[in-house]
Amino acid sequence: MSGASVFRPAQPARDADPALPAIPTALVEVDVVRQWRDGVPGAVPVFDGESGPDLAAAAEQFDVDAAVLEAVGVSASAGAVRALPLRTGGLGWAVGVGSGEAAKWRSAGGALARAVRERLNGVAESDDETGDLGEASDADYLQVKLPADVDGDIVSALTLGLALGGYRFRVSRGPVPPRLRKVLLVAPEGADVAALGEQARRARELAAATALARDLANTPSNVKDPAWLTGIAAELAADVPDLTATVRDEKWLADNGFGGILAVGGGSARPPRLLELTYRPKDAAGPHLVLVGKGITFDTGGISIKPAEGMHLMRTDMSGGGAVIAALLTIARLGLPVRVTGLVPSAENHVSGSAYRPGDVVRHYGGTTTEVGNTDAEGRMVLADAIAYAVDKLEPDVLVDVATLTGAMKVALGLRTGGLFASDEGLAEQVRAAGAGVGEAWWRMPLLEDHAEAVQGELADVKQTPAGPGGITAALFLREFTGGLPWAHLDIAGPARADKDYNEVVSGATGFAARSLVELAATLTKP
Repeated sequence: MSGASVFRPAQPARDADPALPAIPTALVEVDVVRQWRDGVPGAVPVFDGESGPDLAAAAEQFDVDAAVLEAVGVSASAGAVRALPLRTGGLGWAVGVGSGEAAKWRSAGGALARAVRERLNGVAESDDETGDLGEASDADYLQVKLPADVDGDIVSALTLGLALGGYRFRVSRGPVPPRLRKVLLVAPEGADVAALGEQARRARELAAATALARDLANTPSNVKDPAWLTGIAAELAADVPDLTATVRDEKWLADNGFGGILAVGGGSARPPRLLELTYRPKDAAGPHLVLVGKGITFDTGGISIKPAEGMHLMRTDMSGGGAVIAALLTIARLGLPVRVTGLVPSAENHVSGSAYRPGDVVRHYGGTTTEVGNTDAEGRMVLADAIAYAVDKLEPDVLVDVATLTGAMKVALGLRTGGLFASDEGLAEQVRAAGAGVGEAWWRMPLLEDHAEAVQGELADVKQTPAGPGGITAALFLREFTGGLPWAHLDIAGPARADKDYNEVVSGATGFAARSLVELAATLTKP
């Protein structure tokens, strides 16, 4: 069909700007081993004791007195990291893990990765500090001692923290800064190293999904337009077994009635696209999962223009689409035996003489009409088209959309928790549990029927921005296009961006939701 193609890259989208960092970002390798190695910088956990931090084990590992650790301020607080110059001339790290539950290890891993990165960068910048991390061949290696009661959850959490805590995305002409390349997790005697190693490998795949979602969202919008975003996704998919990518252009969208995407993208000189990622493993079983992610590559607000303050952050307004792209790639790399399709409607919401207006009536895919109230509510316009297309053409059993959709969710839940709306109780619990299993928090929000009538239109079938609580009415608007299928709407307006480092998160785009989507797909393979 004209305007649609299974992507075969000719010129890599990743090379659009030579100053752009390599995408995907390289992450630290993590292996589980049996033996502590002399000469490799090491980190030892510090637990809460009955009367303060338990320093004895760390002191014994580093062959120093506990008083030394106390003197340099070693703490058991999760994520508290202290560097210790050792008698051997190398460097050790004491890392607080609190009471030792898995979430504390994720925080500890993230903090440790950042501390090592800062140390590496300091060594690279100062000849006086060369050697603090041991021999040059070991400078980018680290080993971490695991506790006697280690289990798969601890290894997974620590791996996520180590892999993501040192993440960095910077567009610069300077050389690539040194980074931590490999971490050895030293298992206690009697531990099942093979099983723990498999947990580490799977956790690193989840970390790679998060990191790619961060890469896509952090990419500046002078590079990232709809063609670039869908093109790089298709390029990456071309190397993954059982995964195919189709990119539809503005002509195909017009021929097939995608009025929402075309309206939002109509104000930009860079036309919209629709990405479809299809994963069909030979051993697929269970339901067909369709994931839809908002792909607004920059959002000025359109005619309903945003304030200048903070507008630069709108390069991350495609974080939902980035999460879907990253999730599909990871689901396929893991070889999960489940059918999954990803849709990313992508547009740039700009201001020009061809921009759509408040008061317009837009006809979506399938014929439903929307009365536009605010051009800055563009996310629901493109999602409506993609959801309606999924219902009509893809025969989904489960439908999940994810988007940086409403400021109301930031007000309601803050910046670290995603809003979860669902038409199906079982699906809501699956999403919540999937997030909890991979360190992403979701809070169930109500689909209040008292506000459903407000979504009904006067001039058109539905209203884009009805009166009432913004997050809820946005979800109720999207529900109009779901065909009554089991459906969840994930509003990540808060946790998609971070203004400071915490746990495994670093400032900038967070990649939130990518891991939850992968884990959700994995749970659908289970009876």
